[in-house]
Amino acid sequence: MSSFDVQAVNDALGGTIFHNRVQHFTTIGSTNVQALADAQAGAESGQVYIADEQTAGRGRGGHTWHSEPDRGLYLTMLVRPALRSSDVLKLSMITALAAVEAIAEVTGSRIMDIRWPNDLVIGSNPARKVGGILTEAVSTPSGELRHAAIGIGINLNQAEFPAELATVATSLKRELGASVSREALAITLLLQMDKELCQVAQNGDEAESIFHRVELASTWIRGKRVRVAEQEGYTGKTAGLTTEGLLRIHCDDGTERVVRHGGVREL
Repeated sequence: MSSFDVQAVNDALGGTIFHNRVQHFTTIGSTNVQALADAQAGAESGQVYIADEQTAGRGRGGHTWHSEPDRGLYLTMLVRPALRSSDVLKLSMITALAAVEAIAEVTGSRIMDIRWPNDLVIGSNPARKVGGILTEAVSTPSGELRHAAIGIGINLNQAEFPAELATVATSLKRELGASVSREALAITLLLQMDKELCQVAQNGDEAESIFHRVELASTWIRGKRVRVAEQEGYTGKTAGLTTEGLLRIHCDDGTERVVRHGGVREL
């Protein structure tokens, strides 16, 4: 039987769009898939899906997400912000910012970094991944955002990982030496997300402040030597974000490119 206290989470979210809308699953295929199915059936904005375990968890680019039962926070938020489909990257960005703040508040340690566009990492050479964000959106024919499922997985209390992940993944417990409460992090993350979504609702088209905050929160946005697994592959130094939130690279061959699909790794 799961020890996750979903009632405590719902009770702590009074005054937010998520209040009494958090659902808990012992096992589920994918929280994102569930959220998108419910959205198609007319579910309201603010629904939250938290699972002890995902059997078909997904990451960006079709990657799978290792979801050890009860050891991580596996969560999806269903939202219906007044944005255009071209603005969907903002949702991943504000989720990363909210996660960084929530982890700092709950653990008392500001060790989290944002690897563009959707990874939460610690350290460098190699950066070890603690969390990932997957935003899946559905748009209207006119290009407005109909709804979005924002999924986030965060490694909390894993002691070890499969061999293929052992050198590139880690957990907060491995890094900080103490267990992290799933309920505490879920509550703090959702409180932060409510603030972020309210700001987006008030200033929907003002992306500059979001992207500027990401630049301040991340060591990956400027001055990082990277290899990009895009097109034929290339190397260079990161040089900030475009007005659309895409990553600019000053390439070693003297050209400048814009990364559109991720696959950015430190050299």
